[in-house]
Amino acid sequence: MKISFTGIDLAEGKVKYNDPMLIELEKKFSPKKVSPFFAEFAKDSWDKAESIAIHADNLLDLLIVDIEKLENRIERAEDEKEKAFIKRCLAQLEKSLPICDLDFNEEEAGFLKLLSPLSGKPTYVCPEKSPAVNDLIKNVLEKAKYTFFYTAGKPEVHAWIVKKGSDIVTCAGKIHTDLAKGFIKADIVNFKDFKDVFNLQEARTKGLVKLVDRDYIIQEGDIIEIRFNV
Repeated sequence: MKISFTGIDLAEGKVKYNDPMLIELEKKFSPKKVSPFFAEFAKDSWDKAESIAIHADNLLDLLIVDIEKLENRIERAEDEKEKAFIKRCLAQLEKSLPICDLDFNEEEAGFLKLLSPLSGKPTYVCPEKSPAVNDLIKNVLEKAKYTFFYTAGKPEVHAWIVKKGSDIVTCAGKIHTDLAKGFIKADIVNFKDFKDVFNLQEARTKGLVKLVDRDYIIQEGDIIEIRFNV
């Protein structure tokens, strides 16, 4: 994930997220490889980033760009629904709040994608000038409505991010397209249960591993194993 930052004391570049669940899984499995989540920080690159972290003192600089863009657009818009959407966004911006804090229906989400206001991206307003990087990443992920799931074994322990509310097939596709195409079922154990056992075999013996179908919605901290056939 590429995060643009403004008004915050950070170095540009990739930063590893020190994920406590991943650290515990590494201890349990002693894998050959560990693949953590990395965030990429870029200064003042609002238009190129997936998410934005901005100090509260600088928020107005971002919102003004959106206000000017939307005010210009509403003068040319002919669709009444689009105009209503823009008015709603402008009202939000005039309260000094980013557009991402609004809830949108499917049609409004289409307008959002078309108009691409900067604060329509997940925008975390940071109260500190020098926050702990790990906390900053966590807050941005929360703002972007991402959650972590994991794959774990002796070869590799891997942290993955996916949008909250995603189904297990979407998660399988994050790992590899073949897993999504040939999905049959998945074995799931959540970290909160797994942390109290020695290994996956013990988790299965204690009935902590459940077999789920393709409509299963991923939960924070799920450790997954996909059954597939291609």
